[in-house]
Amino acid sequence: MAKLDDIVKKQKDGAKFVISAAMLGIEPEEFDIVAKLWAEECSHGFVVTGVPHRKCIDGEFFIDRITVTKV
Repeated sequence: MAKLDDIVKKQKDGAKFVISAAMLGIEPEEFDIVAKLWAEECSHGFVVTGVPHRKCIDGEFFIDRITVTKV
């Protein structure tokens, strides 16, 4: 996920910004999995803040966008 690192590096410390499945070029189902992992551990230079945005696909809700703060 080099693209994720590029997105985070562009931000200033303390900045709030959005990371979405579309930005990373992955499907919401896959993004949902990694977003949940990011919420548990903050090893990518950011912490998840706020309520994740979910998208309904075939009756199931998947996280497709999160707001984070750079640390």
